[in-house]
Amino acid sequence: MGATLGAQFLSALADNALLFAALGLVRKLHYPAWSGPLIQEFFVAAYILLAPFVGAFADAQPKGRVMSLANVAKFLGAFGMCLHMNPFFCYALVGAGAAANSPAKYGILGELTTRERLLKANSLLEASTIAAILLGAVAGGVLTDWSIEGALMAISACYAASALSALFIPRSKRAAPAMRFSISSSIGDFVMETGSLMQNPKARLAVIGTALFWGVGAALRFLVIAWVPVALKITSNTVPGFLTAMVAVGIVLGAALAARFVRLPTYPRALPAGVLIGIGVCLLPFAHSLSLAIAAMIFVGTCSGFFVVPLDALLQRQGEDGVGVGSAIAIQNFFENFSMLALVAGYTAATFMSVPVNRIAVGIGLFTALSMGALTFVRADRSPRG
Repeated sequence: MGATLGAQFLSALADNALLFAALGLVRKLHYPAWSGPLIQEFFVAAYILLAPFVGAFADAQPKGRVMSLANVAKFLGAFGMCLHMNPFFCYALVGAGAAANSPAKYGILGELTTRERLLKANSLLEASTIAAILLGAVAGGVLTDWSIEGALMAISACYAASALSALFIPRSKRAAPAMRFSISSSIGDFVMETGSLMQNPKARLAVIGTALFWGVGAALRFLVIAWVPVALKITSNTVPGFLTAMVAVGIVLGAALAARFVRLPTYPRALPAGVLIGIGVCLLPFAHSLSLAIAAMIFVGTCSGFFVVPLDALLQRQGEDGVGVGSAIAIQNFFENFSMLALVAGYTAATFMSVPVNRIAVGIGLFTALSMGALTFVRADRSPRG
């Protein structure tokens, strides 16, 4: 677990710092303003395109090796940006590494711990990830203000260290025999596994809930970056990074509360927190000071952690009993990133049409509250006793 948490911490640290450095590089290279969110679309598109393959690969190979190779790909993408290669394609390469890393990092938890301690193991992994988001967001903003190239070099070093750390993860028994790569059969298997997983009501709820969560989260990151100069009259990258870190602080708190008060049989307790996420985003336009903005971000983060950790554990349990944990996570990633693609595209379109940032915030908040409310209602209506 130590090597796994270390590899994930370094990788997530670099991921969250990279967004600020990539946006700074796009501005430095004089791309139009709406191309900032567009760079995230290249990252997400790589996730979606590789989804049919990475789950089976993670289940068929030692997961430590998969995590190491994934971070090598991330390193190449970040280092390519440092050399001023095309930032969009470099960011897509980082996305490809992230796509391979995700099913491996979650799938390995079931091999390192017992089923009874799976939710706590998820909480540890989420806490490690969020601590990395906390430091990465702040470091990304500060380093980008100092030097874009310097930030990219530091980020590349983190990816290299993560790849090295993953090599220390003990090899476990393969969950599947060594596979023969075939595009057509991999896509066919992915479609069949997706159909099988989505027939499971609990797995379907977990997939839809986490997809909504990450889609909104992706749009919210760009919203905060655009909102700070308008509402707080601050133009540096440091404050948006700090506010992103405050969301991370809240997620750590929420994950801890979820580990304390929610068990897999009582996962419905987490669902109303999704509605509160939307309400918190709606309150953002009323935060006219940094202290109020910090409070809003911590509130949103706490609700987020309490919502997403039980659903991640629920999906892993359902996947373990069905299509395999790695495949279940890959399917989850497909839906999450499709949601991110759609919502960031919507945010990009709103920016292109010059919609005021506060109106965008209210729109994102209302969409989140209504969609999460519908998810909670449908679940409660169909299965009131859990």
